[in-house]
Amino acid sequence: MKKRIAIYTRVSQDSQTTENQRRELLAVAERNGWEIVAEFEDHGISGAKGREQRPAYDKLMKAIARREIDLVACWAVDRLGRSLQHLVAFLTEVNAKGVDLYLHQQALDTSTPSGRAMFGMLSVFADFEREMIRSRIMAGLARSSKKSGRPPLDADKERRVRKMLDQGTSVNGTAKKLRIGVATVHRIKTRMAQAA
Repeated sequence: MKKRIAIYTRVSQDSQTTENQRRELLAVAERNGWEIVAEFEDHGISGAKGREQRPAYDKLMKAIARREIDLVACWAVDRLGRSLQHLVAFLTEVNAKGVDLYLHQQALDTSTPSGRAMFGMLSVFADFEREMIRSRIMAGLARSSKKSGRPPLDADKERRVRKMLDQGTSVNGTAKKLRIGVATVHRIKTRMAQAA
């Protein structure tokens, strides 16, 4: 029984064409004796877009869900999506339906033992990528929980600021002499005025 193949092609720009992708995939299908039952083309749509913004990709996924095809043939991994994580999610979904994937440029065919091994390695890298993202998020959250801004002025320096202001030294003069910010001296002066 011949494999029922769906070809998926995509280009990002309206000025581009999917014809080269299609021609190569048709030749591969002919060499392998595959029966092409459907062709899906997203034209002028970025691979970074989600399923809902890629109509042909959405139809492909529905055909997979209905088990109308045995294998998806695609020119390259970046035609399906722009991240390893998206590819592994796609592969997991098609694998759950018993559908294989052929990627021409990457020489990946999950209907073969070596293709399944490559899929396993991709899954490991995707897990690693997810863990790295999680680690960076956790580190970012830890940094953001720390108090931001300048550390408070030590009590001795604040006492010296108050003394200089009481003696009539200007805000700018006090800041310059004690090597602190003018805004800091202003805040201390304002607090002194409110306390008076």
